[in-house]
Amino acid sequence: MTKLCIAQNPEADELLDSSPLALLLGMLLDQQIQMEIAFLGPKKLYDRLGGKLDVHTIADYDPEAFATLACTPPAIHRYGGSMAKRVQALCQFIVSEWDGDVEAIWTRDKPTGAEVLKRLKALPGFGEQKAKIFLALLGKQRGVQPYGWRKAAGDYGTAGSHRSVADVTSHDSLQQVRSFKKAAKIAARATDK
Repeated sequence: MTKLCIAQNPEADELLDSSPLALLLGMLLDQQIQMEIAFLGPKKLYDRLGGKLDVHTIADYDPEAFATLACTPPAIHRYGGSMAKRVQALCQFIVSEWDGDVEAIWTRDKPTGAEVLKRLKALPGFGEQKAKIFLALLGKQRGVQPYGWRKAAGDYGTAGSHRSVADVTSHDSLQQVRSFKKAAKIAARATDK
């Protein structure tokens, strides 16, 4: 397994490396902001929760107090208040459906890649694309490679690609992913005309 380098911050990346919850929360936050800022969000929560990132603690936290914690500068996201609700909803779902065991989502009963994708898509805040990207991240960088994971992850599972956070292993690869996304946006605009 490679050491994660997504947040481009050694302490935040160490937390992402050691905590499946941190990694999942980073993926949840990865929208409408730069990915390295999104994946820094779990470290901010970890620090504000007294050096502990626990699914039960977050699930049970007073919603107003948690929103304040998430919005305190530097906020966990550009939309800190709405993302605080999403973070809590995700943690509450994991507690109720997965007994608080984050890794069970991709390990319980030895699921196939298609089943892991289905489980990820069922998570609050995870649609088809986010679920595929996270499945690719698990496969490419965490060694979680159930049968058929590349196919289930679609283009994000392609070896050697640079299209998502699943492919960020260094500062250079982050720039390659940014270039790919920029080119894809330009191509999409051209086809819309």
